[in-house]
Amino acid sequence: MIGYLTPNYPLIAAFRALPTERTRTTRRTLSPIMKMAPKLDDFFHDGEIVASKGDLERPISGLAMDSRRVMAGNIFFALPGRRADGHSYIDEAISRGAVAIVAEKIPAGTATRVTYIQVANTRRALAKVSQRFFGFPDKSLDLVGVTGTNGKTTVASLVKHLLSTQTQRVGLIGTINYDLGNRVVPSYRSTPEALDLYGMLAQMRDAGCRQAAVEISSHGIDQDRVLGLQLGVAVFTNLTRDHLDCHQTFDAYFDVKARLFNGANGHAPRAAAINIDDACGAKLAAETPAGIKVVTFGESPAANVRAENVRLNFTNTQLRLVWPEGALEIESPFIGRYNVSNLLAAFAACYALGRDPLVIAARLKSFAGVAGRMERIDEGQGYNVLVDYAHTDDALRNALGMVRAVTPGRLFVVFGCGGNRDRAKRSLMTGVVQEFADHAWATADNPRSEAVTQIFEDMKTGVSQPAKITFAEDRRRAISLALAEAREGDCVVITGKGHETYQEFAGTIVPFDDRQVVRELIAIKNTTTV
Repeated sequence: MIGYLTPNYPLIAAFRALPTERTRTTRRTLSPIMKMAPKLDDFFHDGEIVASKGDLERPISGLAMDSRRVMAGNIFFALPGRRADGHSYIDEAISRGAVAIVAEKIPAGTATRVTYIQVANTRRALAKVSQRFFGFPDKSLDLVGVTGTNGKTTVASLVKHLLSTQTQRVGLIGTINYDLGNRVVPSYRSTPEALDLYGMLAQMRDAGCRQAAVEISSHGIDQDRVLGLQLGVAVFTNLTRDHLDCHQTFDAYFDVKARLFNGANGHAPRAAAINIDDACGAKLAAETPAGIKVVTFGESPAANVRAENVRLNFTNTQLRLVWPEGALEIESPFIGRYNVSNLLAAFAACYALGRDPLVIAARLKSFAGVAGRMERIDEGQGYNVLVDYAHTDDALRNALGMVRAVTPGRLFVVFGCGGNRDRAKRSLMTGVVQEFADHAWATADNPRSEAVTQIFEDMKTGVSQPAKITFAEDRRRAISLALAEAREGDCVVITGKGHETYQEFAGTIVPFDDRQVVRELIAIKNTTTV
């Protein structure tokens, strides 16, 4: 992706200067920069090539997986996909300067100036070649990989905070942004494709980072985006039914997550931090291979890192943090019991890396929180407004249950369900909201290519108290209606999008930020009530 990786432009320019047809004789007269270029066969090991056609010793300038991003001298990986097949874009890649094609089948008609490599699995080949091309950056970093249905962004961000010092920056690859050490760029997905992942880890290494936190989604594991990634610690937060539309069964979903811990992903982690309050976490801890150091966490008395005497309120959380060698009373700006689990996960990960528990615990107090995760919007109003990313029934139950327990007045909720995703969870989400909210406004989330009316029909099957829910397609109007009802002591929770600054309608991205919309509407409300 342009903006994420930094191409070798002098080398690319050298490729453009070469004649279209060249021989071994002309190669001996190449410029010095071409002589320093890596060779194609440097990045493929014995047994990885099913068949080939063309020169395997030719120099290359870089890697590409999107034909629109191909530069002169690149290897183009023709990735299979649900929406488009990379094999259909081979000719475009060649026209843009690709000198080698990696695919699961060699085209019938081939260009004489291009090398073709057939592999059994293009995604796996991309991961392996990317890791080698960028010099195994994961070996130079203590990586904390965080997986689970909920909490990945919070835990990864907190790990970054706990490990960072005034003299040591820590990298981050996650849902909100990518911190590469010398620069921070917007995120395009929680776990990027292998080419971008290893390229960004290389930038962190070259910027002087020695640690990094990486969010690892089930899709990232299943699609081999993190194949072979060498983790210092793999963290498991929890497992709920989200993403069953992709994994079909809960057992299959668990098996994908387990690959990160049992070595089936190509490289086992040195240590694992696992939530044993979660039933799947307890199973995972029991099944993790003996050679991996396991640090369990939770409120269970059996956990290695645990929370005791937890006191929850609307502004912070107080608890006794216990680890094998000691204990400490701490106060965290986090709110909610599920955030106790996130706090324990981050602490357990740092503890598993061998960091000083007292130093790590002291830094918990200074964490400012994560954008769009129970983010409080304070414009001087007498009621509370929280923006959260909760977009599953389990996440909603955790978030709304916590807020309900500490709200003296009424609880209002604005929520929606994403399009082209698990339809079964829509009624479940609606049921949870009806359980906790005094009134709710159901609205558009990211409909994508699905009609909002169809999404609403699915959501309505979960309605048990029709008088306590209003359906309003326009998200801004739904938020406005909720704020108009709020009075002193009430709380408005706006869920589903959190940090996102857009809505997605049928392939069109429309700017929309819940937090900014709330600020604008509160300002209007304050003006009209003066």
